[in-house]
Amino acid sequence: MRLQDYPEQEPVSPQAEGYRDACMSGSFGVPFLDFSFGPDPHQSIAIYPAERPSGIAFAFIHGGGWTGGYKETMGFMAPAFTQRGILFASIGYRLAPQFLFPDGLNDCATGFAAFCKHMSAYGGDPQRLFVGGHSAGGHYAALLAVRDDWQASRHLPPDIIKGCLPISGVFRFGLGSGLSMRPRFLGPENNGADEAASPVLHVKKRTPPFFMACGEKDFPHLIVQAAEMEKALRQVGSDVTSIVMSGLTHFTASLAGGSAEGPWVPQALEFIQRTSQSGSAGPKGPR
Repeated sequence: MRLQDYPEQEPVSPQAEGYRDACMSGSFGVPFLDFSFGPDPHQSIAIYPAERPSGIAFAFIHGGGWTGGYKETMGFMAPAFTQRGILFASIGYRLAPQFLFPDGLNDCATGFAAFCKHMSAYGGDPQRLFVGGHSAGGHYAALLAVRDDWQASRHLPPDIIKGCLPISGVFRFGLGSGLSMRPRFLGPENNGADEAASPVLHVKKRTPPFFMACGEKDFPHLIVQAAEMEKALRQVGSDVTSIVMSGLTHFTASLAGGSAEGPWVPQALEFIQRTSQSGSAGPKGPR
C-alpha cells in the first residue's frame, strides 16, 4: 500500500510531523508483504519476514492519536527483530473521527487474527506470539492483552497473546486520566466508552506478561498512567517489567524501537525470549 492510496488524514503538529517523517525515512526500503483484512485501506497488515525464523512473532500497532498514522511507518522497527529471527508485523486500523470506538480496536483484533492466519508461511508459531504498540497503538495492544472477549469470535485461543509491549501507552480515559481533552475516537460524552476503552479497568485477573516503557520526558499524564497500570497488573499477579528511558520524549521513545543498541530493543528482545521460553503468564517477582 502506498501512502497516497490512503484517505487524507488531518494535519498534525510540527513535532508530530517531524516524528512521522523520521519514521518514514527509517522505514524506506525495508521490504514487507501487504495483506488486507477489510475493504478500508487501513484494514491491512504489513509482514516483515525474519531472516532465520525462530518461530517467535511480534505484531506492533502504530500510534497517531487514534486519528492518524499508517502501518508502513513502523517498518523502521522491523530489522532489529527480523535479524534476530522474530517475524514482525505492523497492524493498520480505521481512524477517528470517521470511525469511533470500538471500530479501531476491532480492526486491531481482526488484523491480529489475520497475522495468525498468515504467519506459519513465514516461520511464525502461534504459540509464541507477542503484541505491542506506541501511544494509541500501545493503548490498543494493552486492551487486546487484558480483554478476553474478542478471541473466540476470531477462532483464536484465549491465551493467544504471550506478552504485551506498550511504549508510551494510554491506559485510562475519563476522570483521573490527566488528559487535557477527551479523545474524539471515544465518541459522544457519557456513552460508556471511557470505561470500556480503559485497559486499567479491565485488569481483573492475571494477564499475559507486560513489558512497559515510556520516555523520561514523555507526556506527564502517560507516566502517571503507566505507574497506575503497572500497579494494577502486579495486584493480580501478572509478570511486569517496566523501564523509563532516560532523556527520551514521547516521540523519541518510539524511535528507540528501531535502535538495536538503544535503551528499548535489547530489553524488549530479552523479555520476548524469556517469556517465549517460559510458556507462563504467571508472576516472576518484582522488577
